[in-house]
Amino acid sequence: MSEEKAPDVVILGGGSAGWITACLLHQQWAAKGGSVTVVESPEIGIIGVGEGSTPQLKAFFDQLGIDEAEWMPACNATYKLGIRFTGWSERPGFESYYHPFPGPVDMHSEPHFVHNCALARHGLDVPAHPDDWYLASLLSEEGKGPHPAETFPFVPSYGYHFDAHALGAFLRDRAVRKGVVHRPLKVTSVERTSGGDIAALQCEGGERVEGELFVDSSGFRAMLAQEELGATFLPFAENLFNDRAVVLPTPHSGKFKPQTEAIAMRAGWRWKIPLTTRVGNGYVYSSNHISDEEAEAELRAALGLEESEQQARVLRMKVGRLEHSWTRNCLAAGLAQGFIEPLEATALHIVIATTLEFAQAYEAGGFSDRHRDTFNASIAARYEGIRDYIVGHYRLAQRSDTPYWRENIANDRLSDNLKKMMTAWFRQADLLAANDEAYGGKRYYANASWHCLFAGYGTFPPTEKLQSPPPQARPADLAQVKTILATCARNFEPYNPLAD
Repeated sequence: MSEEKAPDVVILGGGSAGWITACLLHQQWAAKGGSVTVVESPEIGIIGVGEGSTPQLKAFFDQLGIDEAEWMPACNATYKLGIRFTGWSERPGFESYYHPFPGPVDMHSEPHFVHNCALARHGLDVPAHPDDWYLASLLSEEGKGPHPAETFPFVPSYGYHFDAHALGAFLRDRAVRKGVVHRPLKVTSVERTSGGDIAALQCEGGERVEGELFVDSSGFRAMLAQEELGATFLPFAENLFNDRAVVLPTPHSGKFKPQTEAIAMRAGWRWKIPLTTRVGNGYVYSSNHISDEEAEAELRAALGLEESEQQARVLRMKVGRLEHSWTRNCLAAGLAQGFIEPLEATALHIVIATTLEFAQAYEAGGFSDRHRDTFNASIAARYEGIRDYIVGHYRLAQRSDTPYWRENIANDRLSDNLKKMMTAWFRQADLLAANDEAYGGKRYYANASWHCLFAGYGTFPPTEKLQSPPPQARPADLAQVKTILATCARNFEPYNPLAD
């Protein structure tokens, strides 16, 4: 019996999402007779809302065998050890916290942090700020990179900051060298089969690009999945208010730190992302709470650019997801599939996870749609799990100085799973068990992330009601943990990608 042939795939749209999908599908199926063609209009630009990643992007490059020395300089990329949140809580001592990517060293310190969080939730006065317990926060503060000395066996988990335009171009060139076909064409219409599947893309100049399987990476427009096949879009506006971003790059200033900054603003938050060539800045906001002009003015004031003639760019965000990522013979990817605002830099994480899971499901079904329903349910659950964690940032925020923040912290339009996580925290229950129960053991965000979120805001009883811990409580020895982390940090070199 001959092995089934992999499909001929046509991807509509390039950019980071389209070319990541192309690289992965080509790697999976080229040896099984499949082909990958990317149809990309030369007239359409890349949105580039976010320029940060999770460690999933490192796994992507490792899977393709692409060394950091090859792609990082080409994409103006820097290392990212985590995210620094500032201004999301007004509670003294918790005005800022660090959300790290936990690594091997943290397996030893994290249980002590979780233990102290449990004591603090019971009203005991013990140190439970996340910054004190993770190696990544210390490395970032000291301006050190993620690569230790050869004698130190524990490599931290990390992501990247990068120029989205350059990343798309790098992946395009690499994919073409490996055998992916690039067709710089503008699609004018979609040809369907008698059964309703997509048969081909009709392009300007009479060009026709046919395939067996199509990927819609056409951006928020979702030309194939939504416009042509009628896939249903589910908006997230009821509990994720932000729908726009205004962006302004700035030159580097001050000490370089390998971290994204997420700084609360009057009607949203702003990112600060260091590349090798510039600092990316963007104010993510709700157009129901502030105008585009007011948002730009607030961002300029925060950056000291009130008198600058540099032009800002306003991006409109379509926050939500498709009900089904896989419709007929079309997979939606990137912005066409959905978008959860860039707070935790999950966009490319979802692209990679979706593509890998799709390839596995499609091939396991004999290159058919046999497992489509199971796949769609799995991807929908992933979106909702990530959405819950992002919504938690706003619902749990401890500031009420503007209508925007007051409406967020009073919002009761929460999923049952997020309510389970909040209930577990406030009732001093086991958060890890609640995570597994709520999300079926998937842990879209780890125990560390949930603890950092709750504890980072200072979500504990009021300071005046905290009591000294009795001896039997056995709080963790923070001084000892700090000593261990400082000793580990000595194995890492200062990281300054801006140095000549």
